[in-house]
Amino acid sequence: MSWGLRVVFAGTPEFAVPALQALIQSRHTVVAVYTQPDRPAGRGRKLMPSPVKQVALAHSIPVEQPASLKSMEVQHLLEQYQADVMVVAAYGLILPQRVLDIPRYGCLNIHGSLLPRWRGAAPIQRAIEAGDKETGVTIMQMAAGLDTGDMLLKTHCAITSTSTGQSIHDQLAQDGAVALIQVLEQVCTDTLRPEQQNDALATYAHKLTKAEALIDWSQSALEIDRKIRAFDAYPTAYTLYKGEPLRFFNSEVLELSTQAPAGSVIAESKAGIDIAAGQGVVRILRLQMAGGKPLTAADFINARSLLGEHF
Repeated sequence: MSWGLRVVFAGTPEFAVPALQALIQSRHTVVAVYTQPDRPAGRGRKLMPSPVKQVALAHSIPVEQPASLKSMEVQHLLEQYQADVMVVAAYGLILPQRVLDIPRYGCLNIHGSLLPRWRGAAPIQRAIEAGDKETGVTIMQMAAGLDTGDMLLKTHCAITSTSTGQSIHDQLAQDGAVALIQVLEQVCTDTLRPEQQNDALATYAHKLTKAEALIDWSQSALEIDRKIRAFDAYPTAYTLYKGEPLRFFNSEVLELSTQAPAGSVIAESKAGIDIAAGQGVVRILRLQMAGGKPLTAADFINARSLLGEHF
């Protein structure tokens, strides 16, 4: 196929933006963008368009924002766009089988994990939290189940001791955009090689909750450090300090042991704030008081000391 594909793009948050931008710059034509309805945001609670909608409007692409894809009316409108393929990236709505069947080549999903590991809502954070050494992007042919479709292409990304949910998110968003264009070329040249997932190897990435962001200091330093780095953007790991949340964004594990009770602040310096865990010591590198701004440990201890505190 020497010409490009007619593409309907469905996505909502920042993760989906690089893929949409790559499509706009490619030989394919984005005939419509589907995104979640505008939501209240900020202190004024004004209705805000999604990041994906902002890009679509800037390029004069038609935008559809149905609350659901289940109605015949919504499905009929989608049919009118006569898409060859629908690309889905963190859209946030379930696609009924009827919708999956509308585009000529079906629906492709950009998923932020190496499937079948971490199917579900929060694959990036769960991979870091679990201590995985690598993750990646899987471009998948969508099927009726949750992230169960055939795999079309995978990219790989190392998870290091300094990786955070945000840093891996940003890397995978870029990798996904590149991989998507590769897969669309395979669609055009009829060279796709779908690979079935092994359901026996599947794990599920449960949705993130604010409740699980509260740090349990009886856990090991390794577990606490992974949680802090995984949750840096949302829901942000925290402990209670004088009845208010004290949020942590960056941390590292120190190679030392302590007899201090778990949750005790045992040292502080420009390098970080050291807190005893159930096993080992966590060094906090960046943190935020309730109502304050995120600060480096060096800036934080210029204004106050936590030495001797017990969380």
